[in-house]
Amino acid sequence: MPDTVFTVSVLVAATLAATIVQTLAGFGFALVMMPIVTLCLGLRLAAPLVALIALTLYVWNTVRYHASLNLREVWPLACAAVAGVPVGVWAVARASESLVKGVLGILLIGYALEGLLRPRERKCSRAWAPLAGFLSGCLAGAYNTSGPPLAVYGALRGWDKTEFRAGIQTLFLCSGAVTVLSHLAAHHLTAPLLLGYAATPPLLVAGLVIGMKIDRHVNKDRFRKLVLAMILVLGITLAVSWVQN
Repeated sequence: MPDTVFTVSVLVAATLAATIVQTLAGFGFALVMMPIVTLCLGLRLAAPLVALIALTLYVWNTVRYHASLNLREVWPLACAAVAGVPVGVWAVARASESLVKGVLGILLIGYALEGLLRPRERKCSRAWAPLAGFLSGCLAGAYNTSGPPLAVYGALRGWDKTEFRAGIQTLFLCSGAVTVLSHLAAHHLTAPLLLGYAATPPLLVAGLVIGMKIDRHVNKDRFRKLVLAMILVLGITLAVSWVQN
């Protein structure tokens, strides 16, 4: 793992920013952190490292929002997501890193544009849950970015804010746990990587505290648009990097 002041500084800033975003929006940790860490460390180090850090955060958030959990909505998504995770882990070990960055960039751009332009009144039935869950699991295994399909599905199902946060955190926890186990089975969790992970819990705590303080005052709709704009910029950065390679 590269040991430079710049890389460490970027990782610290990315962890704090991603945790604050996750605390405020209910999702977005990996969407913010994964592209930045991938650019600094490469995909094969970034995927298991971000998976470990994210799982730690998801445990806390699942406990925090458990009272609002709607199991009837969540269980079909969770089952499908668990099935999709090994597919994503298998793909990331074999795919071209440059291509994966490009695909991730395109996914982020598409998600951000859809979120900024989508009419709010559209709805979908529960029949779409297996597809949304499976895609989420595949993305979790490959890029740790299980959020886009789940966030879109939850919005189209009309989940309210607390139900959205409780459901999506539980799903993140399920897919995140399987993702970490899959990386462990694939021998991706090396000693240097675990050493880097060990330094992140204080950053998660700091991000949670800051995020909860901001959450009391922030305009949710404006912040949602800001997050989507940031995701769009990150997606464009990855896509441009792919084209240049």
